[in-house]
Amino acid sequence: MPVIVASGNGASALPAGMRILARGGSALDAVEACAKIIEADTTDTSVGRGGKPNVLGEVELDASIVDGTTHRTGAVAALTGYLHPISVARAVMERTPHVFIVGEGAARFAREIGAERTQNLTPSTRKLWVERLRSVGETPSSIRRRTKLLPVVRKTVREERGTVNFLALDRRGDIASAVTTSGWAYKYPGRVGDSPVVGAGNYSDSRYGAAACTGYGELAIRSVTAKTAVDRLAAGMPPDMVARAAIADANELEDAAFNIVVLSPKGVHASATNREGRRYVWMTTQMEEPMLAARIVVRRAARLSRS
Repeated sequence: MPVIVASGNGASALPAGMRILARGGSALDAVEACAKIIEADTTDTSVGRGGKPNVLGEVELDASIVDGTTHRTGAVAALTGYLHPISVARAVMERTPHVFIVGEGAARFAREIGAERTQNLTPSTRKLWVERLRSVGETPSSIRRRTKLLPVVRKTVREERGTVNFLALDRRGDIASAVTTSGWAYKYPGRVGDSPVVGAGNYSDSRYGAAACTGYGELAIRSVTAKTAVDRLAAGMPPDMVARAAIADANELEDAAFNIVVLSPKGVHASATNREGRRYVWMTTQMEEPMLAARIVVRRAARLSRS
């Protein structure tokens, strides 16, 4: 049975993706369509238009898409000025000999293919940026005059990291995944997290399943979390245990918010986190609306001090 699984902030997009699957459309089309809806939603300040900017006030977008059947992938990072990085990522996959294009090259490619341009910094997120700068004794003009940004970034970045991800299984049994984000709020320019890094924040294989991460992306990169999760599915571990293991891996590295969603080829799904109150969402063709569910909480073990 077709199913889509997503991070909690993807709930509003699932009906559109499910309509694609219900009429026999592909998992790849479904995850792209879902991602585009959240990218255009200015109320989500962690994705796309309206996403929080880097420390210089520039909204840099990252995205990746994976076809679990062909293992084709496409990704972009630090893309500025375009509305749908997920569609640019898919074009990288389908129209170039490459997998990953970043920065000015990604913007040049987006322009070449006629991708939709937009101003991603909205008045509301610009206000949030100015307020954050003010809290650390800076202004938009002063931060742009600085030659050294790291001392400011250490003060501006907090636990404001968000992403949206979608895993889909279609009628043919094909699986696809998509992840898109504006990254860590008020980050150092050019910072890239796990979302566009295939195998870290996003991976799918129609034989075994799919996984995608949100939260502190550096942890997913360090643990190659999404690919490791799919490898565990391939070894026969059930999705709930795979999700738990992924969070346990992250907890061993650092105490930072981290989440994962997992989907098997049979449509079994699970999600885990190391923070209370986090939810994920899922929907099948038999459901009239998406269902929000609590993520499994995997707490970080207490560390014993050495005497």
